[in-house]
Amino acid sequence: MSIKVVSENKKAYHDYFILEKYEAGLALLGTEIKSIRQGKGQLKDSYISFSKNEAYVKGMHIAHYKEGNRFNHDEARDRKLLLHKSEIIKLQNKVKLSGLTIIPLRLYLSGGRAKLEIALCRGKDLYDKRQDAKIKSMEREAQRSMRF
Repeated sequence: MSIKVVSENKKAYHDYFILEKYEAGLALLGTEIKSIRQGKGQLKDSYISFSKNEAYVKGMHIAHYKEGNRFNHDEARDRKLLLHKSEIIKLQNKVKLSGLTIIPLRLYLSGGRAKLEIALCRGKDLYDKRQDAKIKSMEREAQRSMRF
């Protein structure tokens, strides 16, 4: 199956420690999936929340479909995630008990269906971000010295 990445949340790797990753389907309207197929989805500032034992992605922006006219969707509506009930309960418990958060990492099309890669994360402190930047800088220097 071919995978077409529509949107990535690059800032997530900078702001969070990624502990576990999951793949979730999305319950979308017709104009939403057409817009995603055109590459018009954005994950910036989006997060996952739970309501009545169901998972929803909030803050995900999908632009209006150009030919959608009056049947177009609301761009920033909450969208239901399609996960197994056991996965939802497991994630819900980890968020409640451990103080972790769940954020989307990647929106992509797999076999014509929209999928969302979500991650269970713990927030980084400022000194963690500095340490990561320091390590990346040292790796870059090592690569540069190996080239010459």
